[in-house]
Amino acid sequence: MADPFDSGDAGWIPISPRLATARLLVGSLVTVALLALVLAILTSIVATTSLSAWWLALPVALAVLVVSWLAWWAPRNRRSWGYREQEEELVVRCGIAFRRVVSVPYGRMQFVDLQAGPLARRLGFTSVSLHTASTRTASTVPGVPHEEALRLRQRLTELGESRGAGL
Repeated sequence: MADPFDSGDAGWIPISPRLATARLLVGSLVTVALLALVLAILTSIVATTSLSAWWLALPVALAVLVVSWLAWWAPRNRRSWGYREQEEELVVRCGIAFRRVVSVPYGRMQFVDLQAGPLARRLGFTSVSLHTASTRTASTVPGVPHEEALRLRQRLTELGESRGAGL
């Protein structure tokens, strides 16, 4: 029996590598903003108390660890995502430690939603959300290149309509 979580690339369509870039960029910016806030607070505490200035190195070290972890995690997470168009359903996979494979039958889709914030638009990718009556079979595929997302929405809409769905 085949492993349902097989990460082989046979038939799986990968998502854009730019999703990892966006996640790393946003995570790094949030980390630096929090670091600046913590350093401002600690600097005022160190200036008004007898607390040693070496305490200022701890949040910097923590920030370096967080950004390093993001640099490792973001590309790996991006590679775990994929989707496969099959005859009767769209299959979406994701996850590294906790893997998930969702099959969304074309006939059960109610609508397909495309979403892209300013950074995603700038980097040229979109999130495709597949909505069904059940939240268990609904799914979102992040990081789909813009042109592919438009094609996928059109194809899924056509398949849903031909199979009696409410698209």
